[in-house]
Amino acid sequence: MRIAQLAPLAESVPPKLYGGTERVVAWLVDELVDLGHDVTLFASGDSRTKGKLHPVWPRALRLGRRSTDPNAASALLLEAIAKRAKDFDVVHVHIDWLHLPLLGRLDVPFLTTMHGRLDLPGLSDMFREFPEAGFVSISDHQRLPVPNANWIGTIQHGLPSSLLRPSYEQGSYLAFLGRLTAEKGPEDAIRIARAARKPLRMAAKIPRAETVYFKKHIEPHIESEEVQLVGEVDEARKQPFLAGAAALLFPIDWPEPFGLVMIEAMACGTPVIAYRSGSVPEVVEDGVTGFIVENEKQAIVAVNELALLDRRKIRSRFEERFSAHRMAREYESLYRKLARLN
Repeated sequence: MRIAQLAPLAESVPPKLYGGTERVVAWLVDELVDLGHDVTLFASGDSRTKGKLHPVWPRALRLGRRSTDPNAASALLLEAIAKRAKDFDVVHVHIDWLHLPLLGRLDVPFLTTMHGRLDLPGLSDMFREFPEAGFVSISDHQRLPVPNANWIGTIQHGLPSSLLRPSYEQGSYLAFLGRLTAEKGPEDAIRIARAARKPLRMAAKIPRAETVYFKKHIEPHIESEEVQLVGEVDEARKQPFLAGAAALLFPIDWPEPFGLVMIEAMACGTPVIAYRSGSVPEVVEDGVTGFIVENEKQAIVAVNELALLDRRKIRSRFEERFSAHRMAREYESLYRKLARLN
């Protein structure tokens, strides 16, 4: 099949550091190419892919000049696919909804994977305006705010099985990986680790808008031994960071659409201790790949029960459920239905 993939321009594909959506798009494109498809990736010019790269903007917006207008870059992305839409059997979009007025008029099969939260004001009106557009959710929970959208499937994320190597030794610290924002629960993670008398290492991005929050609520707790901040980690540094952990703490306070870091931990054989929120019950198998808890007190108990979990079984469940190959096969099935191909 001839498949177009439209990626966000904020990060390269794959991203240099933080960027969940762009990472998933990179894995999906490469797997589809390995399956024999002709895939064109519309993305920033500093992207790397097994497919054919159509560079829309020279460099990822987050790492480029601050004066860059993201709307200008988005306009060029839409113009690029408008000119080439007829070259493809199906167009797969990962940029939320900006493309809907355009692709709905170009008579080309397309689908949109929604990667973010959908409980924001006005989104239900947007879905209602485009009843024929097909959407894919990344968890069933993600759909709940807009149940009447034209959902054509739920496809959970997957990553290459060889990307992260597992460790079957019990880790020596607790890990936190993600953005340092209140909804991700970094303060809870600090309190849980201290109460459980375990060191905490935090590999985290500090968004510009969250600098005040970080300085007020997180920075005062950063210590040389008890709580360490190691900053953002790339793929090479993520491997030892997650594999060396006794568990990943995921004490979120928001409707997490999927939570890529959970399956990254599982790929390393590392269990996940997560609050029951958003997609967590769909990703974590309680008592098998981690523990689903309701509060800090239960999380502390879970830390003390990590020895009950089999890290080899965690890795095995990752391979069964969350490989990029499985993800690509499920999307391939949707593409064929949309394009009416056998």
